[in-house]
Amino acid sequence: MKSKFFDLSGKKAIVTGASQGLGNGMAEGLMEEGVEVVILDLNPKTPQIAEEYVSKGFKCHGIVVNLGDENQRKRVFDEAVSQLGGTLDIIVNAAGIQKRHKSEEFPMEDWNAVININLTAVFSMCQMAGRVMLKQGHGKIINVASMLSFFGGYTVPAYAASKGGVAQITKAFANEWASRGVNINALAPGYMATEMNVALIHDETRNHEILSRIPAKRWGTPRDVAGVACFLASPASDYLNGAIIPVDGGYLVR
Repeated sequence: MKSKFFDLSGKKAIVTGASQGLGNGMAEGLMEEGVEVVILDLNPKTPQIAEEYVSKGFKCHGIVVNLGDENQRKRVFDEAVSQLGGTLDIIVNAAGIQKRHKSEEFPMEDWNAVININLTAVFSMCQMAGRVMLKQGHGKIINVASMLSFFGGYTVPAYAASKGGVAQITKAFANEWASRGVNINALAPGYMATEMNVALIHDETRNHEILSRIPAKRWGTPRDVAGVACFLASPASDYLNGAIIPVDGGYLVR
């Protein structure tokens, strides 16, 4: 008899920041496992990206949204749940931005922008998803933390603060919701070959330093996080709550 541990067929999901990068990889991974997905992104091509998935036989919807705008965020969340038939089994909060400045020069405008998208919007999406899932008695919330949930980084104090916050709200929600059927966990990507890290990849010195620290001896890819996301979305993770799971090729243990 086939195991149901990893069966996701027929599930309904929202994935933010899913037009490219890690969000796109996780959305695609879920669709490959039979999940109907609404992808949310600021990218104006998001509906076209969804249509391309539909043309390949997947169940996908795309909505353009600025998650930093509270009114848009609430309206689009409700719209997404409606498109999924009024239920929500999974949400992946993958949208995020990065700003780099020396800490003593970091503009408050950029601080506020990073905290708003990377932390406040994630809190809000978790809260709205939680309300739906608690009524259902089940649901899987997957946040995207970072290596900077553990480290401080350089020239990225806002990003480090936001990702530290993501780890902590994941734990806080888990304390309240684990006994009520809702699992909330986070994955913490290591150095990933995505658009956000193009400059690092092309910097020969930094690229060498990074690879020398990673036991796997390569950068990660969106496919590497997709598998972990599918696990966290599946019944196999039903007893996992408040965990921050590194997906880093062994970077943290070096």
